Amino acid sequence: MEIRRDRYLERLIAHKGNGRVKIVTGIRRCGKSYLLFQLFKRHLIETGVKPNHIIEIQLEDRSNKELRNPDACLAFIKKQIKDQKPYYLLIDEVQLMDEFEDVLNSCLHIQNLDTYVTGSNSKFLSKDIITELRGRGDEMYLRTLSFKEYRTIQPDKPFDDVWTEYMTFGGLPYCALLPSREEKADYLKHLFDEVFLRDIIERNKVQNDAQLESLLNVISSAVGSLTNPKKLEDTFKSSGTGKLSAVTIKQYLDYLCDAFMIEQAERYDIKGKRYISTPYKYYFTDTGLRNARLNFRQLEETHLMENVMYNELCLRGYSVDVGVVEINERQENGKNARKQIEVDFVCNKADERVYVQSAFSIPTTEKRQQEERPLVNVGDGFRKVVVTKDNVIKHNDENGILIMSLQEFLMDEGSLEK
Repeated sequence: MEIRRDRYLERLIAHKGNGRVKIVTGIRRCGKSYLLFQLFKRHLIETGVKPNHIIEIQLEDRSNKELRNPDACLAFIKKQIKDQKPYYLLIDEVQLMDEFEDVLNSCLHIQNLDTYVTGSNSKFLSKDIITELRGRGDEMYLRTLSFKEYRTIQPDKPFDDVWTEYMTFGGLPYCALLPSREEKADYLKHLFDEVFLRDIIERNKVQNDAQLESLLNVISSAVGSLTNPKKLEDTFKSSGTGKLSAVTIKQYLDYLCDAFMIEQAERYDIKGKRYISTPYKYYFTDTGLRNARLNFRQLEETHLMENVMYNELCLRGYSVDVGVVEINERQENGKNARKQIEVDFVCNKADERVYVQSAFSIPTTEKRQQEERPLVNVGDGFRKVVVTKDNVIKHNDENGILIMSLQEFLMDEGSLEK
């Protein structure tokens, strides 16, 4: 079965022939190669491009090892161009080539060559390429399957069944197509240990594998919890699992972010209109990988729902922060005290803002008021939304807050805009 990635394919098509290098980034096995070498290549051929005008270089392939040499690769590319008609260059895992920035800059000087590359490391691709190309590169971040994309595999299955599977095993395309839960679990555990973890260790020359793995266990267990390197250092000290300094922890967290395994959400003081430097929240880009790390033992649906919602909001183009609102609260002694309460997601896109609260269930009025309390105290006119796993009809309550079901949120990409 083919899983269409129309959102990303359409973006590639829209940028075709614009004189810039198109850079597709994302976690390993998320479908970058399939998008470029299957879906986009098919589009090119269907629109009249001859196969001999599509130059394909897959650098992970051992048979292309010599093309990891930048001079050999550039010479190979130039040799394929035999006329003045448009050519399309597709390079997979470009970061495996030394001095790849120079090669791409040289490709920009070939007027009838349109260049597309993939890579699995944000440190190489986001920072170095964009700088070296001097504004002549377009980066597109390819995420694992959204719930809506995942749903196309099993369109007739009840929502709750598909949700449980998606929440548990995530959205890596190959995993999504495996027939049994056992095969999915085995695939994810093998992939985590033998591909992702090994790649991070080898790329960054990590000396103490056990320390990195211990940190991964802590981060996996605390998805959506506020933390920072100093707090994590204290956690290691108090648990007796070994000494790990805040400096090393920060370095390891950066490695995990660079490999697109986790993402960091900053805290934002909504009324003070400023970022709070620490602590942060960390979310996994794929919940299946997070669960595999814990051997599928800690499947807390409330935390996994929050993680999935974070990924979905980022997918829709929002910049997502964790909101903080200060309120006055009367204490038992009768005095008022300042207290910080949290808005799960502060979502910004251009001049648009929406506040989103993840509430697994709101069975009573008291529970709904508790979940809405941060939103009520925000004090501005931007949209405010509560998403619940409950089967509710989308509506605005007496506070003007929009209540919707998780199913509607995940299946309707415009649900926050209406």
